[in-house]
Amino acid sequence: MKLPFSKISCDGNEADYVLEVLKSGWLTSASKVKELEKNFAQYVNARYACAVNSCTAALHLGLEALGIRSSDKVFVPSITFTATAEVLRYLNADPIFLDVEYGSALVTPEILAKAIRKYPSAKALILVHYGGQAAQLLSNNGNDILTICKSNRLSLIEDAAHAFPTRIEKNIIGSLGDVTCFSFYANKTITTGEGGMLTTNREDIAKRTKIMRLHGINRDIWDRYTNNMADWEYDVVAPGFKYNMADINAAIGLAQLEKAEYFRKKRQDCAEHYFTCLSNISGIDLPVIHCDFNDHSWHLFHIILNENSSITRNDFVVQMAQNGIGTSVHYKPLYRMSYYKSTYNLDPYDYPNSERFWRGCVSLPIYPSLTKKELEYVCKTIHAILNNK
Repeated sequence: MKLPFSKISCDGNEADYVLEVLKSGWLTSASKVKELEKNFAQYVNARYACAVNSCTAALHLGLEALGIRSSDKVFVPSITFTATAEVLRYLNADPIFLDVEYGSALVTPEILAKAIRKYPSAKALILVHYGGQAAQLLSNNGNDILTICKSNRLSLIEDAAHAFPTRIEKNIIGSLGDVTCFSFYANKTITTGEGGMLTTNREDIAKRTKIMRLHGINRDIWDRYTNNMADWEYDVVAPGFKYNMADINAAIGLAQLEKAEYFRKKRQDCAEHYFTCLSNISGIDLPVIHCDFNDHSWHLFHIILNENSSITRNDFVVQMAQNGIGTSVHYKPLYRMSYYKSTYNLDPYDYPNSERFWRGCVSLPIYPSLTKKELEYVCKTIHAILNNK
């Protein structure tokens, strides 16, 4: 078999909605973007949504709107994609990298509380909901990340690139923090090809991000060009960015949003199969799951080759590829990346859980169109590799 690591499902209304855009004569930000913003905000129960061209753009806009400035310190998980930290450098702010829980790759309330004691002047936390599982934002006893952020006046930016539709205590991720940022990249749980979304319940942040996403212009370009009135005037109220989403991308997103829960359930089926078939292998650790399976969006399914494994992670990846199975590693820790390591003089010894996690982690194929036969092939291959058969 030949199984890619990721595969897009576009068998809904994508083509019809894109054709509507092509026939409209207006291809950039317009009615489809507005419709996607409206529908997405309703889906996650947020007051406002701002469509952009990437999750990176959403993170940048959110931090800027929250007032993060030069030399501000912001907490960032060490296990995440570089975009989570690089947006801070756009603003000349400094990431403070946090260790994560082994098994889940999540920042915990205990990890955050310890970091605040060491860096009491930090201004914000960028919280990554790794793999599609929500970090512990809520609790019954106040020992949760949302309460800790509020009591320490930390702005909370949720990096939900992996986490749609993810739930925590019946809340869909997207309305709890000051800002939540989603990715619609090609391998995400829903896609627009390239794209992202920022959601918030704060009117001030919503207004600022919608201005800054398109050059700091104080009105919609679409309205300026399509208005029947002779109304060409606009103003630039800030030096903004070029982060808007095009209607073609939004059209794909609208069709994907219609099937979001179906996609999530099909991914869950894959995860449940992996848990069943891989649970008796001593050489691997399966993901640590703190939530109900129905609350997880299952963007990733990772295994960790542990100290009992008969093979190294890198050799395992090679042998999986030789058997036609695509895998990936999420992620090499940011404190090991040359730029951050040298700029901030970082030592892997300070991140024991992250080190143990990344040295063995491998992400397996997980997408809606994976068949039972294909999943059985993946599991059979893993058993054979780890049992030297």
